[in-house]
Amino acid sequence: MRIVDRFPNATQVLRLAKARNLAAVAAIALLAGGTAISFATETPAPANAGLTAAAPANSGYADLVQAVKPAVVNVRVERTASADEGQDEGPGQHMDPEMRRFFERFFGEQGQGPMQAPKQPQHERGEGSGFVVDATGLIVTNAHVAGGADKITVLLDDGTELPATLKGIDQKTDLALLKVEAGKPLPYVTFGDSSKVRVGDAVVAVGNPFGLGGTVTSGIVSATGREIGNGPYDDFLQIDASINRGNSGGPTFNLNGEVVGVNSAIFSPSGGSVGIGFAISSNLAKQVVHDLEDDGKVQRGWLGVQIQGLDEDLAANLQLDKARGALVSEVQPDSPAAAAGVKQGDVVVAFDGKPIERVGQLSRAVAVVEPGKKAELDVWRDGKQMKLEVAVGTMPTQDQVASAEPSKPTADQPKLGLALAALTPQERERLGLDKDVQGVLVTQIVPGGPAEAKGIQAGDLILSIDRKPVREPKDVVAAIHHAHETGAKSVLLYVSREGNERFEAVPLATS
Repeated sequence: MRIVDRFPNATQVLRLAKARNLAAVAAIALLAGGTAISFATETPAPANAGLTAAAPANSGYADLVQAVKPAVVNVRVERTASADEGQDEGPGQHMDPEMRRFFERFFGEQGQGPMQAPKQPQHERGEGSGFVVDATGLIVTNAHVAGGADKITVLLDDGTELPATLKGIDQKTDLALLKVEAGKPLPYVTFGDSSKVRVGDAVVAVGNPFGLGGTVTSGIVSATGREIGNGPYDDFLQIDASINRGNSGGPTFNLNGEVVGVNSAIFSPSGGSVGIGFAISSNLAKQVVHDLEDDGKVQRGWLGVQIQGLDEDLAANLQLDKARGALVSEVQPDSPAAAAGVKQGDVVVAFDGKPIERVGQLSRAVAVVEPGKKAELDVWRDGKQMKLEVAVGTMPTQDQVASAEPSKPTADQPKLGLALAALTPQERERLGLDKDVQGVLVTQIVPGGPAEAKGIQAGDLILSIDRKPVREPKDVVAAIHHAHETGAKSVLLYVSREGNERFEAVPLATS
């Protein structure tokens, strides 16, 4: 069971697989021939039916569950961990360092010998869920369920156990595609259109929580389009149907018996369901299916830019009406974006005619474009909107992708709340920077100041202010004074931290 803390407090987002130390990712299956499971909903009551009318005798989910449950499976995985994985700590792990060195000298390294038996490889088992999407035996589950497994066994609803092979996996969407040979057509379910799912719609989840196969829970859709920090292509339905460990990879159904989500994570302080679960949207899953069924890999469109979101200060600094779009913080050389004329500091506000409100929308929109196709970019630059045409590329396979103290301020002096220093050869070497990298080093942050509020930290390197390169602390001071004199409310810092570069609009304060 992997636990991923995606939130700033103690509450955690937990992978739902009932598996320990199984790192993986998943993909989704392409619907093929065969007889699909279907479920017809009851005819709605007439519009003039009174609120006190008796409910139909069969007002629950029994018919739906009876129809779809035969296509939901348990996924059992086995893995042999190395001798260094999953081991309990030896008796000498927490002893005084001098005492540990004594035992290592006389009894072997890390207490081997009389103090500790040699470590042995560990055999691990885990369980998750999945569902059949093709009569020939294609099964969808999560990557973190099936990834890294030495052996995968699928338990059908009728009790049949079948060995499964991993046909394809996609780490970025946490989806995986399995294949079983049943010797006969299997009952299967189909994907619905998750773009039509509305907040408040009723849903049903079926899976294998805590190893209790065939468990059914119900609830509603609490939110759509959730981004939980899982990856660049996050597109989750938030549901309150109870899902727990072991539900990973299982389906969430609408009332027509169509899969609208693939259960993947929960938001929980304790590891159990608290009514906040996340299911990968079916439309995202369907996009992954075709590539995985073909060759086990996913081919995505690529622009070659680093992007970030905007807050209100950034939007105001860039003269944008509100915080929207995706701000380009870096354009990679020789990339499709560079060829199209995209520049650092541009804000992409639409892609191929569709508005971009958040960063994740651009990532997903570009990813589904067939490499080689041309698309239109609407970018905001220097206070006006312009159009660029870009030939979308193929995503690389590996993500190939003089003063230490501030002077005392005079009246009405603009400030950011930081101290600066020139980038010395020693600091350049410590930070691992190339000799051609220029900037000004942040040495101190004033508590409660504008820079601290925007997340600037000591050790950050300011590369430019308002898109003008800076090399010395005096360059920064001059840029701040110029912004203040022209009536600007903030300055646009381009900051580097551990190789990651981003823009921050830092409000100007006066003393």
